[in-house]
Amino acid sequence: QTPQVQPPSQPKYPYSPQTPQVQPPSQPKYPYSPQTPQEPQQPHQPAPQQPSAPQQPSFQSCEVADSQKVPCGGSDITADICEAISCCFDGRQCYFGKAVTVQCTKDAQFVVVVARDATLPNIDLESISLLGQGQGCTHVDCNSAFAIYQFPVTACGSVVMEEPGVIIYENRMSSSFEVGAGPLGFITRDSHYEYIGTSVETVVVEVFPLKDPPLSVAALGPIHVHLRLANGQCHSKGCNEVDVAYDSFYTDTDYPVLKVLRDPVYVEVQLLEKTDPNLVLTLGRCWTTTSPNPHSLPQWDILVDGCPYRDDRYLSSLVPVGPSSGLDFPSHYRRFLFKMFTFVDPNTMEPLKEQVYIHCSTSVCSPVQGHSCEPSCYRKKRDVKGVEQKKAEPKVVASIGPVIMVSPQQ
Repeated sequence: QTPQVQPPSQPKYPYSPQTPQVQPPSQPKYPYSPQTPQEPQQPHQPAPQQPSAPQQPSFQSCEVADSQKVPCGGSDITADICEAISCCFDGRQCYFGKAVTVQCTKDAQFVVVVARDATLPNIDLESISLLGQGQGCTHVDCNSAFAIYQFPVTACGSVVMEEPGVIIYENRMSSSFEVGAGPLGFITRDSHYEYIGTSVETVVVEVFPLKDPPLSVAALGPIHVHLRLANGQCHSKGCNEVDVAYDSFYTDTDYPVLKVLRDPVYVEVQLLEKTDPNLVLTLGRCWTTTSPNPHSLPQWDILVDGCPYRDDRYLSSLVPVGPSSGLDFPSHYRRFLFKMFTFVDPNTMEPLKEQVYIHCSTSVCSPVQGHSCEPSCYRKKRDVKGVEQKKAEPKVVASIGPVIMVSPQQ
């Protein structure tokens, strides 16, 4: 039985004076989904307060077919955590709703899931673009109802804003629309969608004091590099030798490597045991000697400050290593080639058919705004100071060899 209770003077949503308070509204409206009370409201209880907007998607946006559900969070995620990250929970799994959901992960990645039904008319998922373009700035996966994007928070044109105690990464997502052109006007029947997503993730950093004093700047850095020679060859007409050279490499059992004068020697230097994509391996000086000792004489320069040695008639060449190389961390590699030579006796001017060893001094660079880790080859005089500063950086030397010059008859 319904007690005789006077309605409040100013009724608040979702209740109405004409409807008994024990009955939910006939048509609930977003974003609130009322629940039917288990017992009548007692007369002494105050009038119900308007609820705050929920953080999770509405009931309607969670109506996603099982075949189209995109998992959200881990397999052991709870309903509370699922709702806290703006996803839906059906009692068994957590999944993304029919909306645009932005998440920022602790490893500095944006995860954006866009539903086709987020607008009316529906979004053309193939027409969505981010603020900036480039590799990884398109969807990484999709189905008929959702497109999934994942990219570093500093990529794809993201804007970084700093506030006290907070760093905000912001990106803009928009969709294109088709315009019909007529003799007297232009129309469209597509939805234009534009969304600015901002995500905040709490990261706690705990700094422990060092037990041992730090290494001096002049000491060798804790990095490991590997220098090796490539031996890929063309086996088809029209093949570019440089493109296939780094498909295979000489092994330890292949040394000494035999080369004819002016044969190309393909060199690769790799940074080992690092997975930070922001690190950049840089080369300082690369040179050759006739013994494994990099400080022995005679010597001949191949690269100076990461650039081809200008006093060599047969200039060496830098080989770019980009995203198309198929490497996980292209910035951890440096490649170059030079033409095979042999040292000459300074007294008799006769060629010395001795073995040649290749050495490279290396360092690791982390790019910052206004400073590039790439070498600026053939600097002008006003840049000499910058070159000298670079030479003062600690270096790690990698070596390979021997390579022996042979005559074509051999």
